Amino acid sequence: MQFGISRRAFAAGAALLPVACSRAGRALPAAATGGSAPPLPALSNPLVKQRADAQIFRHEDGNYYMTGSVPEYDRLILRRSRTLAGLADAEERVLWRHEASGPMSGFLWAPELHFVGGRWIVYFAAGPSGGGEDVFRIRTYAVICDGPDPMTGNWTVLGQFDAPWDSFNLDSTIFMHRGTQYFAWAQREPGIETNSNLYIAPLATPLTLAAPAVRLTVPTLDWEVRGFKVNEAPAVLERGGKLFMTYSASATDARYCLGLLTADADADIMDPHAWTKSPEPVFTTCRETSVYGPGHNSFTVDEEGRDMLVYHGRDYEAIEGDPLFNPDRHTRAQRLYFDAQGNPDFGVPVGNGPLPERFAPAGRSGVWLAHAGTRAFVGSAPLAQTQFRSLPDANGDLRLSPILLRDHCLAATASGGVEIRPSAAGDRAPGGDLFKRRPGPRKDCVILESAAYPGKALAHDAGSLRLAPAGEAASIWDIS
Repeated sequence: MQFGISRRAFAAGAALLPVACSRAGRALPAAATGGSAPPLPALSNPLVKQRADAQIFRHEDGNYYMTGSVPEYDRLILRRSRTLAGLADAEERVLWRHEASGPMSGFLWAPELHFVGGRWIVYFAAGPSGGGEDVFRIRTYAVICDGPDPMTGNWTVLGQFDAPWDSFNLDSTIFMHRGTQYFAWAQREPGIETNSNLYIAPLATPLTLAAPAVRLTVPTLDWEVRGFKVNEAPAVLERGGKLFMTYSASATDARYCLGLLTADADADIMDPHAWTKSPEPVFTTCRETSVYGPGHNSFTVDEEGRDMLVYHGRDYEAIEGDPLFNPDRHTRAQRLYFDAQGNPDFGVPVGNGPLPERFAPAGRSGVWLAHAGTRAFVGSAPLAQTQFRSLPDANGDLRLSPILLRDHCLAATASGGVEIRPSAAGDRAPGGDLFKRRPGPRKDCVILESAAYPGKALAHDAGSLRLAPAGEAASIWDIS
């Protein structure tokens, strides 16, 4: 978080912002699915506007829960939906509001909902009101629900986290690993000239540690100290025998980004040497997709159990005034992929609109429908160059648009070739840039038939693209 504005100035601006606890978002079109099951609503970004520091997870009751910071920083909110996309217009409940005076009367930041020992708990950061630097006396607190349903139960203050030092701390998360519950958070440590570092320790109770804290990372790399020296907002994911901890770095404007720590899942994670810091950020601003300052992420899974990355980001770069009080950090979600070594490949923030997909020749691995600039091909390429968004037209046909070239799409030519052209180009056959999505011979595969040339479909041929009879094996694409 950033410093440097009075509580009085903030309160005056906040009075002009809309109040939550109402339905937000929009209805989303249904995704095409096979079988008799009802179609799932299609996820489209931004998922929820003006909700930063977003946490989304799927609980064992089958519901998705979402919380996050509101622009006014005055209340803790919660949404619930049976589907991930349904969070967009799910009813939002206010769980708790900041107090009239005292240490929790000012900013409320970065809530996280957890189910601990059969009880619902929300951890959050709070400071006092009153103006001046005192409003940034931010500490971590928790509220607890008195019943089994967090949307209907009563929430009361459980207490303050017993941190190692009485200093600025925030962005706490908890996770279970090898039977032990751990607490990870960001804090300013006396004697270290940074805004915040990352720490970890096992929990004894929801608010006390069972062992001395261990410092995992200090912001020292150039991309971690832009504007502010920040390591904050840890989020943990275990996959393939590895433990991954993402964190956010630098100022909360377009310089905000994600870093990554990695440990062997069988290692002693209380040993700082067990963790390796990636030398470069893993998720940054992408001007091609118009997402700026992506950060403060969480992890969840979609309805099929596939990993999803949740984060916030703005649609524009230039911010008037202090970035902390800009309301337009929107909650976003996208697929999280993994490389051949089992490490997460974050790609780039995919931008606004329906989630993109990847198309691979059926039965083949490691090669994709891809592009380099405006050259389309089938082969290996960085993740972002293999992601295409399906944009429907009024007739239900679709255009396949690369996420890095938002004003371009695949188009069939009269000679039977396929190339990437500007969407507004007029020198092609009518419907040459449109395809009909047909089900393939099995789940998770598709045939993309040309709207201009019925019976012909997008196909691969020795690394290039062409139109071929829709029944050919080369016209079947696996999707992910």
